[in-house]
Amino acid sequence: MNLDKKRWIILLAGCFINLCLGSIYAWSVFSAAMADYFNATMGSNITPGDLAIVYTIANSVGPITMISGGWFNDKFGPKKVILVGGIMWGLGMFLSGFATSVGYLIATYGIIGGLGLGMAYGSVISTCVKFFPDKRGLIGGITTAVYGASSVILPPIVTAIVSRTDASFAFKLVGIIFIVLIAVSCMFLEQCPEDYVPSGYVVSTTGSGAKIENKNWKEMLKTPVFYVMLLLLTCGAFSGMMIISQASSVAQNMIGMTAVQASLAVSLLALFNAFGRILAGYISDKLGRINTLMIACMLGCIGGFILYNCGTGAAGLFYVGLAIVGMSFGSFMGVYPGFTADQFGPKNNSVNYGIMFIGFALAGYFGPQIMRGVYASTGAYQNAFIIALSFSVAGIIFTFLYRFLAKRK
Repeated sequence: MNLDKKRWIILLAGCFINLCLGSIYAWSVFSAAMADYFNATMGSNITPGDLAIVYTIANSVGPITMISGGWFNDKFGPKKVILVGGIMWGLGMFLSGFATSVGYLIATYGIIGGLGLGMAYGSVISTCVKFFPDKRGLIGGITTAVYGASSVILPPIVTAIVSRTDASFAFKLVGIIFIVLIAVSCMFLEQCPEDYVPSGYVVSTTGSGAKIENKNWKEMLKTPVFYVMLLLLTCGAFSGMMIISQASSVAQNMIGMTAVQASLAVSLLALFNAFGRILAGYISDKLGRINTLMIACMLGCIGGFILYNCGTGAAGLFYVGLAIVGMSFGSFMGVYPGFTADQFGPKNNSVNYGIMFIGFALAGYFGPQIMRGVYASTGAYQNAFIIALSFSVAGIIFTFLYRFLAKRK
């Protein structure tokens, strides 16, 4: 089959894999069900907030295997790398079904699953982006959007499974299904030939489509712009990572929603997260990556301010704030794969994007912990949203710093 046609099949396979991997964004639903399971079967007194550390670790360890797996992906192709990572992710979820403590969940979901997730996720995105040099922003947006859309699809399914069985069985069933789906999808993947250009596409000499020098990770780390981009990613992802980890608990404790209404809030956040990835990826191909990211930071400021002003019964305002934060967060996730490839070249993008993803991991670690700490000390979430807003303001400053460095270069 012609490679110009085959790349769409590869993209479809990558989307199926990311749909499985993106279930990490449904953690707040899993954590609520698992806390109830622990309390009912073991007589413990665990809250979903106590399980936030599991989600934090799963996100924090990802860059380790994104970098190492990215090296193997760039050298030998994506099939084996993504298969191993996908099996680890599914296995981590399956083993979580046997959990008897928070520590057990940290080992299975947080470490085994998190390491597998990082290995597979980075390679999937990099592989798909390499096949579409003519649409890097859009393809980065689509592949990451499917990843985010998993938390729209999965919460009602998990809720239905839990209502008929329990959280333990839900983990086991979902883990097995993910292993099978990822293994089948990997059969359609292949390595992108170096300097591949689709028929009829002419590489421009300016803008995001320009042919640039391919830098390896050592050369990338020597550039000041890398550190600005990494910190910009941290600031842009902070609000989303903070809220996603505990969206269900925030909805119930701050707004007074029921568990069903809270699950709707989680799905709404995920929906706009996914939509923002596609829209921002497409827009970034037209307006430029940094312009799109500056708009995303502004949205983060607006969303944080709205959430700060929410209180008991303000469900409508809360939904609006979640939607805007979801759009902001999704924009960063959609734009950054192509942004990294534009800046440092597509050849080594699996490794380079894996290193860049450390910025996301920092947000994934500090965001949930800060929200949990604020709630524990004040009994309210409002101050956490002010902190998130401050990070979005810092992100706007970093966009101007990036422009300065790019102009000087």
